[in-house]
Amino acid sequence: MHISMKCSIAVHCLVFIYEAKGKARVTSTLLAQSTGCNPVVIRNVFSALKKAGLITVSRGAGGAELCKDPSEITLYMIYNALEPEGLSSLIGIHSCEDRKCPVAQNIRFILQEPYQQIEESIRRTMEGITLESMIEEFHRRLSGTAAAQASGPSGKEHL
Repeated sequence: MHISMKCSIAVHCLVFIYEAKGKARVTSTLLAQSTGCNPVVIRNVFSALKKAGLITVSRGAGGAELCKDPSEITLYMIYNALEPEGLSSLIGIHSCEDRKCPVAQNIRFILQEPYQQIEESIRRTMEGITLESMIEEFHRRLSGTAAAQASGPSGKEHL
């Protein structure tokens, strides 16, 4: 199973867009620096997110903004915007129906129901994870990093 890196890049972009609101104009060049991706990759991600109604992108000088509150954006929505084939592309079934072997002729049918159950479980899990929860985790990690940096080797906080 595999979820492409486009999804993690998109989450990175969305968290960045949220954090930069009112502080910086978020462009593909700025996000390319943050993600380490080529600006063209970022523009492709932007295009998919915009088409899905998750962001707006200003023409000309650029600048991306969220269209929805982070609590309304799920990881599934982000993934689905970037992976038009959806979850069905996560688990593949090899092509072998034309073989004389009865197992080969029936394996697709045998696996269809279990794979659908797995896909549904993944979808439900992804729908339960919001951009808001990922932003909250980002803030917890920032707070933890700041606390760790404030503590010296002795474990005592520095002022």
